[in-house]
Amino acid sequence: MATITAADVNKLRTITGAGMMDCKKALVEADGDFDLAIENLRKKGQKVAANRSDRESTEGAAIAVVNADKTAGVVITLNCETDFVSKNDSYVEMAHKMAEVALNTSTMEEFLAAEYENGMTVQEKLTEQTGVIGEKIDLNAFEKLEAPYVGAYVHINKIAAIVGFTAKVNNVEELAKDVAMQIASMGASTLSYKDFDADFVASETDARIAAIEKENIELGRLGKTQKNVPQYISMSQLTPEVMAQAEADIKEELKAEGKPEKIWDRIVPGKIERFVSDNTTLDQEQCLLDQNFIKDESKNVAEYIKSYGDVEVSTFKRVALG
Repeated sequence: MATITAADVNKLRTITGAGMMDCKKALVEADGDFDLAIENLRKKGQKVAANRSDRESTEGAAIAVVNADKTAGVVITLNCETDFVSKNDSYVEMAHKMAEVALNTSTMEEFLAAEYENGMTVQEKLTEQTGVIGEKIDLNAFEKLEAPYVGAYVHINKIAAIVGFTAKVNNVEELAKDVAMQIASMGASTLSYKDFDADFVASETDARIAAIEKENIELGRLGKTQKNVPQYISMSQLTPEVMAQAEADIKEELKAEGKPEKIWDRIVPGKIERFVSDNTTLDQEQCLLDQNFIKDESKNVAEYIKSYGDVEVSTFKRVALG
C-alpha cells in the first residue's frame, strides 16, 4: 500500500478544492494514484448531485466577462444552495474562471463540454464540486454577445449585464458602464417598444387596467386619492389618430376651464407630454431606451446615449440569481 503524505493530500486538495479528509480518503482508496483519486471524488460528486437534484439552487454568483479588445462578452450564473457557499472566495474564483471559458464558446452545451482545466470539462468540474461542497452546483444561465464595443457591469455578484454598441466613440467606456448599470438595476427585457408583440401589449393592457381599477376600489373605500386609469400602456398604441384625439381632448378641457385660446400653445405641449408618459408605462418599465436614466431622470436612456454622438445600443443581455 502506498504511503500517503501530507504533501500528497495538499496536492490533491489544490487540484480539486476538496477538504483534507476527503482528499486523504480518496488517495487511500486509490492507493496513491492521483488520477484514480480525482475520479473517486468525481464519482462522489455524481452521487451527491443525484441525491440533491430536486434542491433549489437560487444562491451563487452572477459573473460578466469581456474579452481584451472589448468586442465580445458573456454573462453566466453559477448557482448553489446557500449564500454561505456563494460568498466563499474560492467559489467566486471558480465562477470567474468558468466565465473565462464561456467567453470562447457559443452555446450552453458547448460551454459545458469545454475544458475547464487539466482535461476536465466544465460539466465534470460542476459534478466534482457538488461532491466537494455537498450542495447542488449548476450553471443556470449563459448569454453571449458580440459588437464593435462591449461593456459590462456586475452588481454584488447577484446581477450581471453586458451591452453591445454599434461604434467605439469617445468616452465609450463611461457610456458602456452607465448603460450596463442601467440594465442591471432596472431590469429591461427588450431594447424598444418596437420589439413588442401586439398581442402581448393588448393582454398586458387589459391586465394592468384591471389591476388599477381593483386597487382604486380599495382606495375609494379608504377615502384616498385614486390612481389614474390609463387608456394605453405603450407607444406602439399611440397612433397618429390617438395622438390627434388626445390633443383635441386637451383643447376641449382648456376651453371648458375658460383658458384663453391664445395661451393654449404654451400649455398643450406639456399636457401632451404628460399624456404620453401616463400611457407608456410598459415601455418605461421594460424597454431600455424608454426608461428614465437612473443617473439623471430628466432624460431617458435613448437621450443619454445620443449625447455621445453617432452610437446606438445593438443588443444587451442580463442574468440574475433567484
